[in-house]
Amino acid sequence: MRLEGPIGVVGAGSWGTTLAQLLAEKGYRVDLWAYEKELVEAINDLHENSLYLPGVRLSENITAHNDIEPVTKNHTLLVMVVPSHVYRGVAQSMVRFLNQPAMVVSATKGIENETLLTMSGVWDDLLMPGNSVQVLALSGPSFAREVADHMPTAVALACDDLDTARSVQHIFSTVNFRVYTNRDKVGVELAGALKNIIALAAGVSDGLGFGYNTRAALITRGLAEITRLGVKLGANPLTFSGLSGVGDLLLTCTGDLSRNRKVGLQLGQGRKLQEILAEMRMVAEGVKTTKSAYFLAKRMNVEMPICQKVYEVLYQDKEPQTAVRELMERELKQEVEFHRELPPDAPRE
Repeated sequence: MRLEGPIGVVGAGSWGTTLAQLLAEKGYRVDLWAYEKELVEAINDLHENSLYLPGVRLSENITAHNDIEPVTKNHTLLVMVVPSHVYRGVAQSMVRFLNQPAMVVSATKGIENETLLTMSGVWDDLLMPGNSVQVLALSGPSFAREVADHMPTAVALACDDLDTARSVQHIFSTVNFRVYTNRDKVGVELAGALKNIIALAAGVSDGLGFGYNTRAALITRGLAEITRLGVKLGANPLTFSGLSGVGDLLLTCTGDLSRNRKVGLQLGQGRKLQEILAEMRMVAEGVKTTKSAYFLAKRMNVEMPICQKVYEVLYQDKEPQTAVRELMERELKQEVEFHRELPPDAPRE
């Protein structure tokens, strides 16, 4: 499929700029919304995003804007890449300019603190019933810098309507950026958001000086509790063994480019959260998502011990070493859990 007309990309952080560049290199005209006025000028005049993606020469097919209207109006395809805590406000400013029909690809990995909604859930909350806007979710193991440097990458694109997903799949796919479709939007969004919490825990583990055994345990048991919550919310358990699940989890828990792992690393080394965040220009989504996950797990009556301990470290000033000890001293459990209720006569352990 070849889309006619420009594509709007909302958010000029490292990932938003990278996706804009990917689409522009395919020959699409891209209107890119940036919050910072000086960044708009730099992108248009110097063809570089020196704040979030320094050293990458941006295509002349990209035009940056500080106003949301020219990025939204008369655009059939929009890509949302703003932090979760401002997502609703930016989306609200776009609603009156939205083309209908339209497709919105959400590439933000987070859960709203106030409502505990995923980003597609925020759109569902804002749009009038009967609208003709299709919301998709793009997620997977994809550090922006590596995609910008044309390193082979594979991601998942989820939509309720598979035909729409296939159309957008072809728009984004390149020789170095492979897109797989998925109909489980709930699972893809939850996996992408919740893995950041486990990455914080993995960083704490590394900061405390623990080894590969500890990190492997955190990743494995973290995946178990992500899956547990996802299935309770209607996701397909197989989604969590895919790119947006275990793929993104492995990347974010082990990669040196992971902002969430870096925050956890410094927490494990004894630094306080506020001083760490004060030094960061880019957002570590896991910090806010931890709060959402903690209350969502309580609402759904789902046990998520790692997420709970990360919450206590971040928001209740619990010492990381204490959190680790409490995790290890919990009541002993069986490892494998059934994700659906079995018939009474089904064989169990």
